[in-house]
Amino acid sequence: MKKIRAFFSDTYDELNNKVTWPSWKDLQSSVTVVSIASLIIASIVYLMDISFSSILQQFYDLFL
Repeated sequence: MKKIRAFFSDTYDELNNKVTWPSWKDLQSSVTVVSIASLIIASIVYLMDISFSSILQQFYDLFL
């Protein structure tokens, strides 16, 4: 039980005293960058999916 208590005590100490947390402004800018990047990547994947679907449909129609 001592080891578990020491683990949680050390973890709490590290999170409060040794970790550098980002400021609210830094956090907001990071969220904005990640959101925009995610939307761009999702759009690219969507366009690739539509393109490949169309190409494969035309290919399959050749043999039907």
